[in-house]
Amino acid sequence: MSFWPALLLFLATVALMEGFAYVMHRWVMHGWGWFLHESHHRARHGNWELNDLYAAIFAVPSFVMILGGVQLGWWPGFTWIGAGIAAYGAIYFGFHDVIVHKRLPTRYLPKSAYMKRIIQAHRLHHVVETKEGNVSFGFLIAPKPEDLKAELKRRGRAGVRAAAGVERERVQGTSSRT
Repeated sequence: MSFWPALLLFLATVALMEGFAYVMHRWVMHGWGWFLHESHHRARHGNWELNDLYAAIFAVPSFVMILGGVQLGWWPGFTWIGAGIAAYGAIYFGFHDVIVHKRLPTRYLPKSAYMKRIIQAHRLHHVVETKEGNVSFGFLIAPKPEDLKAELKRRGRAGVRAAAGVERERVQGTSSRT
């Protein structure tokens, strides 16, 4: 396969992976696959969470396509599709696990409006601890945080995690509010 079609296939795959990630997050991870993803909406204890298995699951098609395209005599385009899937996974890991969830230490501070927007959108996704009632399922393309906050308010904040002070008061049975 010549360079330009291969590059186009690679870039198209990276771009289309955002749609695939949205669908998988919205209807699988927050659907029948919640048994794995639920750990990602709770406090993590240690370096790993059950949700990390999704990275291994989603790496399988990439690995198989690269192997097939390079070693098994399949259509060479599969190599570039597999590489595009892997590239999206690397981008997702960098944004999601390193920048947003700080699973690896970094001194990075977002400065661009785009980075601030996707980080805030993902954090608003995480204020809901339940399978239902979430907002913002994509990652590299995110709605405006104001729209997400309005949607959470419209839904009556069902499943929304209480603020730390409010939760402490509820557990202790005290309240400073009148």
